[in-house]
Amino acid sequence: MAMTNDPGRIYDELLVTLVRTGDRAAAERLAARWYPRLLRTARRLLRDDDQAREAVQEAWTGICRGWVGLADARKFPAWAFSILHHKCADRIRHEQGGRARQTDLNGCETDRAAADSEVRMAISQALDRLSHDHRVAAILFFHEGLTLSEIAIATGVPTGTAKSRIFHARRQLKAALQGDEK
Repeated sequence: MAMTNDPGRIYDELLVTLVRTGDRAAAERLAARWYPRLLRTARRLLRDDDQAREAVQEAWTGICRGWVGLADARKFPAWAFSILHHKCADRIRHEQGGRARQTDLNGCETDRAAADSEVRMAISQALDRLSHDHRVAAILFFHEGLTLSEIAIATGVPTGTAKSRIFHARRQLKAALQGDEK
């Protein structure tokens, strides 16, 4: 993984290193920084606030259990999103056999109240039309800023597959937003 000069990533690496030594304050800071990101992503994937909160709680429990074994603190973002992705996928599989899911992709009414709600709605609808794999890759890339290699780790696919998914998602989103959808 390439070196980064991003202060946020460097701070996260420091927190993970401190957490691995048993520093509870660092664990609390890491949770405060990452819980909102994980929740935002889970909301986009699951389209249900309650399900998203439960998935993030389950994911965070798994993260807390496993960070001692995380050999490279730089891999924390991909590793954390990988755990969340698995928890969300489990919930989606479970929901497909049960009740219908809420159709709101963002799950955030406050976002829709903003002046650019039409644009947000169009993007949300375009994301909703993507396949699950393409939507996950797009959310992790565009919304969470993960690199291709981090997306590959998070979704358990080769880097080339992650790159292809981003390419196809971008193309489909562009067509949908320009009204060129077939």
